[in-house]
Amino acid sequence: MNTLSSIDYVIFVLYFIMVASYGYYVYRKRKTQEHDSKAFFLAEGSLTWWAIGASLIASNISAEQFIGMSGEGFFVGTAVAAYEWIAAIALIIIAIWFMPVYLKNHIYTMPQFLKTRYNDTVALIMAIFWLFLYILVNLTSILYLGATAITGLVGDATAGTPEFQNILHLIMIGLAVFALVITLGGMKVIGYTDVIQVAVLIIGGLATTYLALTVVAENFGLGKSALAGFKALMNDSPEHFKMILPKPASTTSTINDAHNLDIQKYVVLPGIAMYFAGQWIVNLNYWGCNQYITQRALGADLKTARTGLIFAGMLKLMMPVIVMLPGIAAYVLHKHNALPNFNGVKDGAYSAVLGFLPTGLKGLSIAALTAAIVASLAGKLNSISTIFTLDIYKKYFGKEADEKKLVIFGRYTVLAAIILAILFTWNDLLGIGGEGGFTFIQKYTGFISPGVFAMFLLGMFWKRTTGTAAIVGVVLGFVLAIFFNNYAVGLFGKDTLMYTAYTYQKMEKGQLLTITEIPFLINMGWSFVITVAAMVGISLAGPKVNPKAFIHDKSMLKLEPRTIALIVITLMLLTALYVKFW
Repeated sequence: MNTLSSIDYVIFVLYFIMVASYGYYVYRKRKTQEHDSKAFFLAEGSLTWWAIGASLIASNISAEQFIGMSGEGFFVGTAVAAYEWIAAIALIIIAIWFMPVYLKNHIYTMPQFLKTRYNDTVALIMAIFWLFLYILVNLTSILYLGATAITGLVGDATAGTPEFQNILHLIMIGLAVFALVITLGGMKVIGYTDVIQVAVLIIGGLATTYLALTVVAENFGLGKSALAGFKALMNDSPEHFKMILPKPASTTSTINDAHNLDIQKYVVLPGIAMYFAGQWIVNLNYWGCNQYITQRALGADLKTARTGLIFAGMLKLMMPVIVMLPGIAAYVLHKHNALPNFNGVKDGAYSAVLGFLPTGLKGLSIAALTAAIVASLAGKLNSISTIFTLDIYKKYFGKEADEKKLVIFGRYTVLAAIILAILFTWNDLLGIGGEGGFTFIQKYTGFISPGVFAMFLLGMFWKRTTGTAAIVGVVLGFVLAIFFNNYAVGLFGKDTLMYTAYTYQKMEKGQLLTITEIPFLINMGWSFVITVAAMVGISLAGPKVNPKAFIHDKSMLKLEPRTIALIVITLMLLTALYVKFW
């Protein structure tokens, strides 16, 4: 049943007009730079610290969080907030130590970093890796999760029916077109429209959380107090408010066993162990070695870039309130049979909560969800275009191409990428729905993260690292991730000094599956450790100082009082959160 009224549609259309109009205004202001490739791809030097911070959050918070993380909140609880809260520390680390290396050595793209520090072969391998990852994992999951969520709110058919699929496809195309409107204007248009997007995202997201908590309060007979609703959640389901999940026994579990659910949760978020393994690799690699993210800061000066990154870190602390709490509210309401039209599938939790919103607020919340989806699509498309145009096309095919031709080719690349993503997403060809959106992205990104992060970390801070070691590292990291995910248990068994594997059952597309796996964050940790050891061993056979090692300017590590204050505030808030929910 269609749950939206005319006023909801009016609010959404006004949001679209506002973003598109502002984007066009920014585009007209930079008309003189229309065929400047660095302005198109990087908005070089034109983004302020608040625009950088807002753009980072708008591009990061997408359907992956609104739908996927809310779903994990429904399934696991606050433990999933580690991805957001550890990101705040990761952004501080990037701002203090990584950004000076990039800016001192005039790095504008991640493949350029690899070419400058290592060689063309490493840069080309990673450019291809990133393009596959961005298109086949990130764009597809954002489109699928976003379109599924919005279809559930505006559609007139039940999920799984042909009518639902038709509406899903139309919305998917609509999201893609909206993102194209923003992306084709270049990085400056993306950056400044993201300020509006993040404002809509936060306001709409907070409104959804507030209403969800009041609905919980009403169902428990506590009036309409959001605070009372939050306390009711904590009292009713205290296990959903623990940051560290206890390690379950490794005995085989069946779907009817309560122990089965504990194993499934732990496989996704393996308690304290994840803080010594993949959690740091996920965040430092994502925020510091990712074209899609670092692109926003690479065109700015150090002070602006650093402040923007730390500002983004502070915003990350509040994101679980917006994207996780509605999922926990959905869990409690579903537990007490207060979500009659919800089937219990975790990625539907956020949409189920939105159904409670009154007229007008539904439109605002859908606008917030759309803002998150479109901002992420636009940022990802611009990164795909930047890497393919500057690091592959210009280098190998269009060496004589002028600035105008590069920008035009970049726009064609954007169009091609979104078409490919739609084709792979059309009937959930990649199985995103079965994995769960958030887990799908984290798991498959984790196949390349260990090798990539090892290569960047050693390349930045150890002058002896060689190009040969880098090639071995990126390939070995990928191979090890696949090995631990698919073959380690068969060769070494379920319990070893390195890991514990778990066997559980779950239903997927009507079939009962028995799965044995090691938590993927543990896989990432060991893949990274072994890769670093191999790279160090290979590099020790080379010169003591690699001729291509980066120049470090220690004066760039000095922090201004304002920066120190922001860092201290962030760390104090983070400490308080972990003390409260440990």
